[in-house]
Amino acid sequence: MRVALLTREYPPEVYGGAGVHVDYLSRELSRMVELSVHCWGANRDGPNVHAYSPWDALSGDRPDLAALRAMSIDLLMAAKVAGTELVHSHTWYAQFAGHLAKLLHGVPHVATVHSLEPLRPWKAEQLGGGYAVSGFCERVALECADAVIAVSQGARRDILSVYPEVEPSRVHVVYNGIDTVEYAPDPGVDVLERLGVDPDRPSVVFVGRITRQKGVPLLLRAAAQFDPEAQLVLCAGAPDTAEIGAEVAAGVQALQATRDGVIWIDQMLPKRDVIQLLSHATVFACPSIYEPLGIVNLEAMACEAAVVASATGGIVEVVVDGETGYLVPLEQAEGSIEPTDPEGYAEVFAARVNRVLRDPELARRLGEAGRRRAVESFNWAQIAAQTVAIYEALCSQ
Repeated sequence: MRVALLTREYPPEVYGGAGVHVDYLSRELSRMVELSVHCWGANRDGPNVHAYSPWDALSGDRPDLAALRAMSIDLLMAAKVAGTELVHSHTWYAQFAGHLAKLLHGVPHVATVHSLEPLRPWKAEQLGGGYAVSGFCERVALECADAVIAVSQGARRDILSVYPEVEPSRVHVVYNGIDTVEYAPDPGVDVLERLGVDPDRPSVVFVGRITRQKGVPLLLRAAAQFDPEAQLVLCAGAPDTAEIGAEVAAGVQALQATRDGVIWIDQMLPKRDVIQLLSHATVFACPSIYEPLGIVNLEAMACEAAVVASATGGIVEVVVDGETGYLVPLEQAEGSIEPTDPEGYAEVFAARVNRVLRDPELARRLGEAGRRRAVESFNWAQIAAQTVAIYEALCSQ
């Protein structure tokens, strides 16, 4: 079976969970189907990987042009996949290309949803009027796709709620996965020492982009109440906007004025560095206000870190409360994903974190249980097999 995978992110240009998903899924799929990958950015090595750049005529600093640049790449992708038997797209950046390919070439379109534009209203800060364009691309693609893959049961409910025109029978749940050979405890400390992290002190670690979705300002608020013996290690870079970047910088500065051991690494670290940080984390903190699944929690669990995370979206299907970590209730107003009581949320989050920080034996038990769960329930080979089963069902119709 000839399958074209359409994506914005592909190694080495990976900056978020969707790119991680595509990276590992494509490795497994290439063993099962005749796979070609179509992505954004610089040319990649390999005869079956095709990279595209936006039209030069759409260059410029206007935020709304970003969405039009994405559409220009979608047109190029759709033209290039002639001869394939099925297209599989990831995120709105490539889903419109999948829809166009379906129309042009008469092939099935499978769309994996990693997040939903209507549930990310802060993107209007980043895209301006382009946010309406990204929503249009996503809605048309999902409503017309032959199959939609949700990365959790919670994500499936969100898809059907946001896009009621999507037929429920077309929405399948296939979880994200984790490579537990690669993501495994690293006893070394060279990375910690290079980054200024004390391996002999407990640490609370966050890894993620600076975006409204990830809840970094909420974490900084909670961190003011963390046990003073603990370090806070923020691996947080690539702010969506200058405004949220400035907000986080001010929060870090205020926190550093009141306690020591606040370490902000404002860049994307190599995978090995992240694995070592997670391996030595007493607690991995995930204060997301929107998360269809959250691969980073799986990465932390695979490295035997206890997880304290928001009880929202697909996180509740990954983190088992009281067994692999703790879930923090997140009350959100009707029609909004912003927390109704940020102070109350931060207080409970800090209490859960401190419970683990003050009990090393509990931290060890939670971490070991998390790794067992990652190994047993989130295997990439199983996930690829489930994905190919969807392909085969569509191509046999």
